[in-house]
Amino acid sequence: MTNLKTMKSPLNFKAIIVCLFLTLSSLFSSAQAIKVEVKQVDGNWQLFRGGEAYYIKGVGGQVYLDKAVEVGANSIRTWSLERAKEYLDAAHARGLTVTMGLWAQHERHGFDYNNEKAVAKQLEYFTRKVTELKDHPALLMWGIGNEVDLFYSNTKVWDAIQDIAAMIHQVDPNHPTTTVTAGLDSSETALILEKAPDIDIYGINTYGELEDVVDNMHKFGWNGPYFIAEWGPNGHWEVEKTSWGAPIEQTSSEKAISYAHRYQYLRADSNTCIGSYVFLWGQKQETTATWYGMFSADGESTESVDELHKAWRNAPPKNSSPQVGSFKITKNEKEIPGNILVAGERYDVSANFTDIDGDKIIVDWQVVSESTDIKAGGDKEDAPPSIPGLIKSKSNSTMKFQTPKDEGAYRLFAFAYDKKGNMAYFNIPFYVRPNPEQKTNVQLKKRSLEFEY
Repeated sequence: MTNLKTMKSPLNFKAIIVCLFLTLSSLFSSAQAIKVEVKQVDGNWQLFRGGEAYYIKGVGGQVYLDKAVEVGANSIRTWSLERAKEYLDAAHARGLTVTMGLWAQHERHGFDYNNEKAVAKQLEYFTRKVTELKDHPALLMWGIGNEVDLFYSNTKVWDAIQDIAAMIHQVDPNHPTTTVTAGLDSSETALILEKAPDIDIYGINTYGELEDVVDNMHKFGWNGPYFIAEWGPNGHWEVEKTSWGAPIEQTSSEKAISYAHRYQYLRADSNTCIGSYVFLWGQKQETTATWYGMFSADGESTESVDELHKAWRNAPPKNSSPQVGSFKITKNEKEIPGNILVAGERYDVSANFTDIDGDKIIVDWQVVSESTDIKAGGDKEDAPPSIPGLIKSKSNSTMKFQTPKDEGAYRLFAFAYDKKGNMAYFNIPFYVRPNPEQKTNVQLKKRSLEFEY
């Protein structure tokens, strides 16, 4: 045994102190880890955390965590390791767990799964991060990749997913693995079964096809546990379009109905579904500024959040969000067929918002160009700015506006706020065609100039 009092080198003394500190820290961290596992009980798959059954009532996002607790959520989902420790600590402080995303690179972003060096580097990075985070008490499971099957051709990605999952099972015996696909496809299911046997739980992102996914899990050969990793309103690829190709978005009230119905449907599958993460717990530009977010950019919540409160708390919230009724664009009290308007002319808009709590509503009106920065798989998009000077008069139920002078596709937004942290909204896509009278005047002026010469 070394006598620390007779050691001559202070460096050795420091090294021993550091070694002891790291050993004690490791033991302390291990004591903090809460074991999570999936088991079959009476033929039904269940998730267990700390020995107790755990059904995921999750939100997809890392913001408004106090609100998540208020409505009854018990877990959050991340897509990458960015700020991982911060999110784990924030979740733990509120009694929430985290499905921690490991962002496996996408072929559609230029990553080559034939490049063995790049694949090995990715695995090395995940090994380091899993080792670092594996004993955090808020950790629920590891989400290896999100929609790596989107617009891909190289199935070697599943070999890489398997290598990551196998590494996790070796490094971290306390938390299960999952991978998340874009919807559910029989070929992807077969590939995961064949190439990635270390995946414990199947994760699916699905929207309008949620009910089909629930029905198809067993048909496609997956007999293990699964969860819905993203779900919400109808996707922008699943809705009707205008004559010029603009997708028609549901109102906030229509989305709330979808959330309520779809949650009850997936909750009914108690045999294999271990829970879900609603999307999006936050706000982002994706096709429009409102399509997937359950909140405004400033944090006001929508009626869809109210529906989660009812589902998870079995009671309505203390104060409910406003609701959207009818709305339309008119000119001379006549509706405009197909919302095809004329450049530079004035139109009327009427809308009906209500609030069951009797709160005063303030409506904000905006006109924006139709977004042309449309990406895939949730990649970052830039929002088109509001066009100034078009709104001529407004109230909470009516608005008069002048159309832009440039031909093209636009959207009219209405946001109703109750000033108690809640909101409702709708938007109307419209198309502006050239004004035939203005065109005639330009032609006449041109002819007049030609005559003068």
